[in-house]
Amino acid sequence: MTSCLGIDSPAPSINVQHWLRGDPLSNFQLGKIHIPAFVSTTCSGCGAALARLAQLQEEYRGIGIEVIGIVVNERAATADEALAQVDAWVTKWLPNANIRIGFNYSGEMDKHWEKASLSFHVPQAFVVDRDCSIVFIGHPSLLEDVLPKVIDGSWRASAEAKNAKKERVAAGETYAAEIVP
Repeated sequence: MTSCLGIDSPAPSINVQHWLRGDPLSNFQLGKIHIPAFVSTTCSGCGAALARLAQLQEEYRGIGIEVIGIVVNERAATADEALAQVDAWVTKWLPNANIRIGFNYSGEMDKHWEKASLSFHVPQAFVVDRDCSIVFIGHPSLLEDVLPKVIDGSWRASAEAKNAKKERVAAGETYAAEIVP
């Protein structure tokens, strides 16, 4: 199995059913660095990861970095119940939310982003560079080190980036082989 979505791939559009915080956004803006971060209310580390990403956005606000929290894999009897659960969770973790938060109930974002990139766990961050292509896929905690290199342009060609890609793809392929009979 090989990844369809990876480093240097054009970023897919953002297709969420509900925007809980911030203005709706469907396409990335050239010249800006976007960080779509996939999270779930049932993930023990997702709230803290999203809160830290909100802090990173503040630190780098002057150079055009925007975090977009995307809540996926929410289970409830109805979409409205799931939306209420997500809204309560976002309010708990980001009471003064300064980032866009989208909720994807249909599974479309999960399919076109996470599964397409062999990313099967949350939290998962993607970095979409100024040219609207993906330059990083991985755990949000890695962004402390990766983001300055993305900003200065040294990340894409680095051995570190190539190794991170190999490790992520190998782990994804192993996981996919275990869950797909």
